[in-house]
Amino acid sequence: MTVPFIGYADRFSVRPGGRLEVKVSSAAGGSFDADLVRVRHGDPNPDGPGIRYVPQPSNFAGTYPGRFQPTHLGSYARIAAPGLDTGHAFTLVVRVQPWLLSDAPRTVIARLDAAGDGWRLAMTATGARLTVRAGGREATVAVAAPPVTRRWYEITAAVGGGRLALEQRALAVTWGAQDSGAVAAAADLVPAGASGAPVTVGAALANGVGTDCFDGRIEDPRLYRGVRAAGGPPDGADPELLAWWDFARGIDTQAVEDAGPGRFAGELVNLPTRAVCGSLWTGEEHCWRHKPRHYAAIHFHSDDLGDAGWATDFTVEVPADMKSGAYGVRLRTAGYEDVIPFYVVPPRGRATAPVAFLASTFTFQVYANYMRFNCDDAYKARRAAWNAYPYHPDEHHEFGHSTYNFHPDGSGICLSSRLRPIINFRPGYLSYEDLRGSGLRHYPADTHLLDWLEEKGIAFDVITDEELDAEGLELLRPYKVLVTGTHPEYHTPRTLDAIQDYVGDGGRLVYLGGNGFYWKIARSPDLPHVVEIRRGEGGIRAWAAESGEYYNQLDGTYGGLWRRNGRPPQKLAGVGFSGQGKFEGSFYRRLPASYDPAVAWIFAGVEGETIGGFGLSGGGAAGFELDRADPVLGTPPNAHVLARSEGHQEHFVTVPEELLTHLTTVTGEKPEDLIRAELVYFDTAKGGAVFSTGSITFCGSLSHGGYDNQVSRMLENVLRRFMA
Repeated sequence: MTVPFIGYADRFSVRPGGRLEVKVSSAAGGSFDADLVRVRHGDPNPDGPGIRYVPQPSNFAGTYPGRFQPTHLGSYARIAAPGLDTGHAFTLVVRVQPWLLSDAPRTVIARLDAAGDGWRLAMTATGARLTVRAGGREATVAVAAPPVTRRWYEITAAVGGGRLALEQRALAVTWGAQDSGAVAAAADLVPAGASGAPVTVGAALANGVGTDCFDGRIEDPRLYRGVRAAGGPPDGADPELLAWWDFARGIDTQAVEDAGPGRFAGELVNLPTRAVCGSLWTGEEHCWRHKPRHYAAIHFHSDDLGDAGWATDFTVEVPADMKSGAYGVRLRTAGYEDVIPFYVVPPRGRATAPVAFLASTFTFQVYANYMRFNCDDAYKARRAAWNAYPYHPDEHHEFGHSTYNFHPDGSGICLSSRLRPIINFRPGYLSYEDLRGSGLRHYPADTHLLDWLEEKGIAFDVITDEELDAEGLELLRPYKVLVTGTHPEYHTPRTLDAIQDYVGDGGRLVYLGGNGFYWKIARSPDLPHVVEIRRGEGGIRAWAAESGEYYNQLDGTYGGLWRRNGRPPQKLAGVGFSGQGKFEGSFYRRLPASYDPAVAWIFAGVEGETIGGFGLSGGGAAGFELDRADPVLGTPPNAHVLARSEGHQEHFVTVPEELLTHLTTVTGEKPEDLIRAELVYFDTAKGGAVFSTGSITFCGSLSHGGYDNQVSRMLENVLRRFMA
């Protein structure tokens, strides 16, 4: 089942005077209408303000012809090799580590022309298979030696002399497995017609598209002139060597280099994973930069997607005077609507408001198309009753999934592209069936804050992680206040440096989320649409990186938690991740420090000892993912811990990095005592300050009671003081 009507833009943000390209696929037929809206509130819950779009004039508004645009999943290497002669006798040697096996052949390496003539080496659940086809005739040999998943094999295939020969040799003993074998058969086929075709690794080509994609790792594919015996390490000086694609070269790129005499270079399609352990890895080195030959493998997946590659239907020209904010390209056709979000950021080098809202676009991208396995009947009933966004990644797999999911072969997804439709990056998208609220995460949850800022008349610019990563402190310097959204979880070294330098230089930070500044991600200037995460060594993880694979392929640095990289969130925001439960909220209770005259202004007009036991996110301002202060991890000595959450449900747990055993913790406190969110305030040098709420669900309480409530009043006190 495919989404019948959806689109995406080529970027998440654009400056006034800039442009973005919109790509649409419609299986519904006919034409569609497009216009521009400002997205004020993206929560469809009838108990709140509801979906709020403000129509805007635009250059692109009009009617366009609809068309279906397919998306082709699966990664592979494509090598144009017009001078590579495999039309005579040749030998192919390659090492493979299958991670997912099936009865159907999955291509390891192939060279097939448009007519299907050529040769293909594949793996099946019963062993390696070599097929040669020429002029409508075909010959196949197959080894009867069932391979074991996640084990390395060297495959040697020889064509010539009137026969085909194939050997599958296990590189290590697996007890109880008969996984090595050889076979040969007479065949007088010569695949000369394929000599001008590209060589593909990890998939075969059909009509220019990768098919029969391999799930697993491939290392050192190489071709030799003539028929020769199996085995031996690659040798660039071998006089019979035709090509050797050494995947240890250019690990931080999408290039495929040939260490052979012909230099038949190629490129990777759809972002397979590099910087993974190959057959030579021994455990003596964990950084691929130090021993790249230990990482001479590429992990290909049948569901990888680097760029959906859709054609552009129209271009959005952003006027030079367009106000910064959250916008959407609204697409409508009979029975369907889609709103593609984007942000207009201010002109470079200028602030058009005193407050900058930092949109967590890296986090949105990491979670893109998150399959949560919660799209049950109750969820669908809520979605229909509220007229919420009608699609869910559990139901649609054609656009790939998030780095919180697994590939079909069981490996964790570590690369995410924004050049594709992102189902959960939409106004009105429900992440959960939240019985006490709306169940929003990320983009739509952040509109709770944007709507509140508009309601209170607080002028703000929107900036995104991408601009911050590119421009650093200079982007933030003109602003009096930097405000985060509900979940600024993923950061590069440059974004974290910029925020830290901004605060140290007298800036004022308002951190309105939980589980923020948590994971370190990598980017590459050659792939600006891609982010990478390696989930290594601790933390609440959707999957665990394999041993030896904690270093990012895109920048070569150690990944994982920022805490493991010496930068706990407490050093920046005063609080850091401490506890997590289901999507439910509770309240804060004021602590004695909140009555200190130095911070009494924060609570001016805020009545009661408890704060925030209400809201559109889990029914309470303190919920789901909780951050607390910790002086050992960097909360400054002058920090005021103003309030602490309590009353959390039994399903809440302490995060793993705080636990030594099931009974003891790093701090010495009881595990259950670390399940808390804390409101923290502290001053910094040069007149700066930080206010942190320590909870993902905080912003969901802002609109309660017509925007007149304790949470709303407290945040307004902080922002107006920081702006003064």
